[in-house]
Amino acid sequence: MLCLRQVCLFTLRRYQARTLSSDLLLSQINSCTHEDEVFSLVGRNKARLSEKHVGIALNMLWQLQKKRPLLLRTSDYVRNHSQFLTLCILAENKVELMEDEAIVDTLYSLLRLSVEDHDSLTEALVTEAWKRLERQVLLSLPALSKFALCLYKQHRHFSPITGEVAHIVDMKLDSIQDIRILSVLMISISDVISQSFRDRLLQKAGQLLEEKNEVHFNYAKRILHFLQNVKLRYHPLLEKCNKIFLKSASHLDIHSINFILGLYEQLGFDNAELRLVAKQRLSETIDDYDDPETFTKLFYNLGPMAGSKEREGLLATAEYMAEKFSSYQVLLTLKAMQKMKCRNSHLLKKMASVLHKHLDSYHVLQLVKLTQYLVALRCQNLELMAKLKKLLFGCLKSSVIPADTVAIIRVLAMLPSFQVEEVIINKVAAVLPQFSLHHLNCIATALVKWNHYDQLHWQNSSELCVKLLQKLNDCGLQRLQKANNLNLLLEELTHVNGEWLEEVINEETMATCQRLIDQITWANVLPLSCFLIKTNYRCPSLLDRIASVTAENIDKIHPSEIYFILFLFSALNYDPPANEEFFESCIKHLTSNLNCFETHQLVLLGHVLAVAGYFPPVLITKIFNVSFLSQLDAQLEVLPTPLKKKVHMHLMKLNRAVCLECPEFHIPWFHERFCQRVCHIRSSQINPLRQHVHRMLAEILGGSHYARISVLTPYYYEIDFECILDENKTPLSYMAQTISLDDMEGMHLKQNFKDEGRKALPPGAQRIALEFLDSKAFSKDSHHLKGESAVKKRHLEMLGYRVVQIPHFEWNSMGLSTKREQIEYLRKHLYGI
Repeated sequence: MLCLRQVCLFTLRRYQARTLSSDLLLSQINSCTHEDEVFSLVGRNKARLSEKHVGIALNMLWQLQKKRPLLLRTSDYVRNHSQFLTLCILAENKVELMEDEAIVDTLYSLLRLSVEDHDSLTEALVTEAWKRLERQVLLSLPALSKFALCLYKQHRHFSPITGEVAHIVDMKLDSIQDIRILSVLMISISDVISQSFRDRLLQKAGQLLEEKNEVHFNYAKRILHFLQNVKLRYHPLLEKCNKIFLKSASHLDIHSINFILGLYEQLGFDNAELRLVAKQRLSETIDDYDDPETFTKLFYNLGPMAGSKEREGLLATAEYMAEKFSSYQVLLTLKAMQKMKCRNSHLLKKMASVLHKHLDSYHVLQLVKLTQYLVALRCQNLELMAKLKKLLFGCLKSSVIPADTVAIIRVLAMLPSFQVEEVIINKVAAVLPQFSLHHLNCIATALVKWNHYDQLHWQNSSELCVKLLQKLNDCGLQRLQKANNLNLLLEELTHVNGEWLEEVINEETMATCQRLIDQITWANVLPLSCFLIKTNYRCPSLLDRIASVTAENIDKIHPSEIYFILFLFSALNYDPPANEEFFESCIKHLTSNLNCFETHQLVLLGHVLAVAGYFPPVLITKIFNVSFLSQLDAQLEVLPTPLKKKVHMHLMKLNRAVCLECPEFHIPWFHERFCQRVCHIRSSQINPLRQHVHRMLAEILGGSHYARISVLTPYYYEIDFECILDENKTPLSYMAQTISLDDMEGMHLKQNFKDEGRKALPPGAQRIALEFLDSKAFSKDSHHLKGESAVKKRHLEMLGYRVVQIPHFEWNSMGLSTKREQIEYLRKHLYGI
């Protein structure tokens, strides 16, 4: 009986499809130029309306709205019209008669007209479409993508019907040749796909982006959205999308720029070239944004990159508009101010006054972010901060989500003079086993801070805090001991840092990673390398495994990831087995893909390789080129200040290394003024240790004029002490005569380098550099010298010094506890006894 009914419905639909082609009413609906004309036709022809008339009428209503600018659309008028209700009733009664694609088009039109998701017609359309999918009625790919988008807009992210759509996409993936269709489907099914299916989608998207000469930037935006949904920073696709955005620069408006840069931020990806384009586009139209929504987007995206004049204008406009800002726009403005390190007192006071009326509308995580921004900006509005404390404390009492609980505790610990109540300790203790390592790290940091600053004021508070800390530490160690999946462990460790990592779980973490060493693959060498960089831990077994996996799978690993792997070995000054082969295979892979790097990234890469003692000619000649350096200067303007300073410093160090180690490149030393500025900024009083050692050196050598303190060498290395011994190991005074360092044998130094107080070295004399090395010069729990300190020693020797390095673990040992023992130690090292 059911089969007969389906056959009848199918026959009826086919019959109507044949006759409607010449239907006058259908032509009249398609000819309408205003919604009222559609409603008039519906009102006069209710009895004649078939399911196709109804579907076309609803679609026409959306098409007419679509032609209007967003602010001039009248969706409310359409939805509230009596004939619209008539259309919806008729459509609901005729859903089973509709063509497959008509169902999808009708559903899409209703959602675009902002009809509620739980409306009976939308529910009926979704249900009917689901039934047909289950009966293996195959929609065309465009219709399937539109239907999938409707489900996504209805927030049916984890619905079984979304899973049904994903299954169809899985079967038909090879036949999809339209990136527009694929990008919509990818977003829509992103929450119900497996990792292997995700990888197939990424591969297919990359293939289609590669094959198509012209791809609309909206499709690339969808690909970005998909990557954000699956929380994956996949460089090959990101780079392809970025190229599309750069090609489409003239079409990017404030909304597109805000969307793209926002997703880049969430994905941990950045591109200075796109930032330059965005800055130019936004600066050209800066006066066009006079409504709060677009202005806050402008302020957030242009503010951190703006020059001083633009910045002043943005701040003044923000202060003028502040009263009109919504709660979200206030939050966005404060976040931008934090990124800009802007503490404009007038704007901050204005934002604080506006915040009072919005505080009650923020959800818990927004309150957390808001507090972070205000603390970073040093907000002095005591009334506002007191209200925030009260709201956060209330959220903490009612919180049942571990991540929210931790976020609140973390931000409460940032607040000065916060009086910790016992309920917080009890709350943490109650849910301790549910916390991840990152959560435990945050809570441990807060507890230590509160205890240190005496912010626990109830009876036996310190005792309770210590007990909770011990329980927390035990919980973290047990979590590590039970870990059996390296990928999940690395995910937890991503945001773990600080004293808790160093003092409590570091050794157990290393033991766990070694226990899971067989799970190290090319796909997780990057997070593992980043974690080892953070811990500063020199674990030969892990390092050897990373090197072998990297070398065996070099073509599978993105060049930008190779940079971080090399950084690990370079920073720790570690040579794995087959060290030459490892570095050469990595360098070959990198130099074949230099176009994957931005200019500032190439500088950082060059420095990492230089520390390890490698100077690939193709990389060095590319960096030390006038056009490259000009491009670098332009891109540095839009980089965050800390990164900008890092790039400047590493370019100087690379320039120094090339001049000293590779004179055959004929690269000039052009960082004289930069180093002079840095030295001027860093100039400070000599610390007590140096004064103490200087007195001992004077005693050993026969006077203070035989040793110099805080010496700048050519190429601006700073050394703690310098002295000169002749061929008979007799100290030479610095007071006799002065010369230029150009006399140092075999060295090509800048002619304008001036250094008063140096003496010409007689034959056989030795210039000695005495360096005191603190714990930063060594890897964790090791006496092995790190890369930067090893390079400094190498370079000082090239400059003609005999380098004496005094490690902290020797100088501070019990064996050197008296002044006499220290003097003898120094004498032995100075004279090489």
